[in-house]
Amino acid sequence: MLGIVSTIAQKCKRCYSCVRECPATAIRVEGGQAVVIQERCISCGHCVKVCSQKAKSILSDKEKVLFNLIPSHKTIAIIAPSLAASFPDNYSRVPTALRKIGFTHVCETAFGADLIIRLYREEFEKINGKTIITSPCPAINNYIEKYFVDLVPNLAKIVSPMIAMGKYLKDNFGDDCSVVFIGPCVAKKSEIIDPEVEGVIDAVLTFTELKEIFEELNINIGGLEEGEYDPPYANVGKSFPLTGGLLKTADISSDVLERNVIVVDGKEKVQHIINDIAENKIKSKFIDILFCEGCINGPAIDTNLNLFSRREKVIEFIEKYIHNLDKKEWKSEIYNSRNLDLRRNFHARSQRRPMPTEEKIREILARTNKYEKQDELNCGACGYPSCREYAVAIAKDLAEEDMCLPYLIEKLENAYKDLKNTQEQLQSAEKLASIGQLAAGVAHELNNPLGTIILYASMLKREIEAKQCEITNAEDYSMIIEEANRCKNIVSNLLNFARHGKLKVTSVNIPSVIDEVVKTIRINPAFKDIIINVNDQTEIKITTADKEQIKQVFLNVINNGCEALEESETKNLTINIKNEENSIVVDVIDTGCGIPQDNMKKLFTPFFTTKKMGKGTGLGLAITYGIIKMHKGDISVKSNEGSGSVFTIKLPLQILDDKYKNELGVNHAAFR
Repeated sequence: MLGIVSTIAQKCKRCYSCVRECPATAIRVEGGQAVVIQERCISCGHCVKVCSQKAKSILSDKEKVLFNLIPSHKTIAIIAPSLAASFPDNYSRVPTALRKIGFTHVCETAFGADLIIRLYREEFEKINGKTIITSPCPAINNYIEKYFVDLVPNLAKIVSPMIAMGKYLKDNFGDDCSVVFIGPCVAKKSEIIDPEVEGVIDAVLTFTELKEIFEELNINIGGLEEGEYDPPYANVGKSFPLTGGLLKTADISSDVLERNVIVVDGKEKVQHIINDIAENKIKSKFIDILFCEGCINGPAIDTNLNLFSRREKVIEFIEKYIHNLDKKEWKSEIYNSRNLDLRRNFHARSQRRPMPTEEKIREILARTNKYEKQDELNCGACGYPSCREYAVAIAKDLAEEDMCLPYLIEKLENAYKDLKNTQEQLQSAEKLASIGQLAAGVAHELNNPLGTIILYASMLKREIEAKQCEITNAEDYSMIIEEANRCKNIVSNLLNFARHGKLKVTSVNIPSVIDEVVKTIRINPAFKDIIINVNDQTEIKITTADKEQIKQVFLNVINNGCEALEESETKNLTINIKNEENSIVVDVIDTGCGIPQDNMKKLFTPFFTTKKMGKGTGLGLAITYGIIKMHKGDISVKSNEGSGSVFTIKLPLQILDDKYKNELGVNHAAFR
């Protein structure tokens, strides 16, 4: 069900201006859309004023007025004196235009302000220690009833000028007449359905809606004659749309040196004064409040005039029409209306939500990467004054985490980095797959001739040794066999690289595998001067993997680390093993020569090597990369040239799921 103010979803652009301006925190962002929470809304219309995309809609009474009320036998329009601010050049022609639409009478709402003067004076005279809040503004009443329920008894129990005028007309023209209020206020639409005064006013049109009606009915207001209002005529009640106007009407002084009276207008000042009253910080006893800077700055005054020009126009309007007033007749009308019941009650309708705990607030702040006080930027991009208030709104289910712009930017940056890494990995995987296919074909073709070379070279060598021939080139046969075996080893590595074969998955103790590899490397004479330290900090040591392939991974990486230390003065290799979340993480840290930045992106590319001729094939890290990826793990490198490298291998702890086992052709019996 739509309320007085609602959001046009397709127009909302996530600017959060309405969130920032809403004094009642009555707007919740859902999926990027600023949705008005109807039960919390006080209908002040500030969100309508600040929305540059026109994404806020006001409940319209246009059809009701044109098709239901005007066709009835008697429909009376009552116009707010702020009319002059909305129709600065044609306000005197508006009565004629309204009669052209079909209204039978056009009256001044301001006479209603004259009717309640007596009650305002009575409230002022009976001040006895309690602060009295007076206002013709229904947004103020809504705000206090919903969010400052302890102040409800402080509200002066007096109807607004609109309701007073409606009661006067119903009393004089009969209950069957229809009364339509026309003004700058959105909150009036909520006031007419308040159970305390419901039925007095039949519809509310904003000045914006009135202009739309003129346009739809092709009424050129500028071409019409000036018109007069129907009686009763208003006196100084015409000033009520100006700040302090009602006090002026009631002849209550609001002089700057007056201690008992305060006049307040504007959203921020209103919030401050109501908070101060609630906290007993205010000694003044009579507070006159308007949510807007006077009704002349209401949300439905669509004019380019600034506040001061609007005020000038309203004063001009007052001076123009007050001359029509017959004081004796006016007093007679006021006297004859003395029995009208112009009192009303207000009721608590609390919409306050419980304050979250400090622990909950800190938890929410942490979710948006705000761990310390200095992390709270308080930039206001979310629509809330501070990060803390934003966290409170989230806890109260009035906001969502993606409203925080710095957090969202950081999140997007991380997503971009992840996407970039994924793209690089995908490109690398595609490259590896292509090279793997080529390598498999080449290896297959080379294996047979290599076998033949080794076979015949071995036969010749044995024959020479058996005959004990003194052949000067006997060592050449050994060289042939040695180089052929080296080629065969290269072919074997090529096949390992190309073979995305089946994993023989079992339970594997990673620290134990690393110990086995380290023992093998320590007995290598080439690495006798290297100090290898293994730091096992794991609580969970077992994962599911292909033990031989994982052993090959650590053999390749640790062996590379040792080779990087051959020309280093400090020959230390450190292996740290730890648990992180659902993974086993192994850091292999050397103090060697490091890796040039130009080579970092080539490390896992097949056949790329920086080792001396005959010492490397460039397949070790490529094979390592493939094995890690088959195990759903990750391998990364950090290095500074001249100061060593850190290879980080991350393997998941969880058992591979059935789908992945099937993709790899894993023997399911290994998991039983």
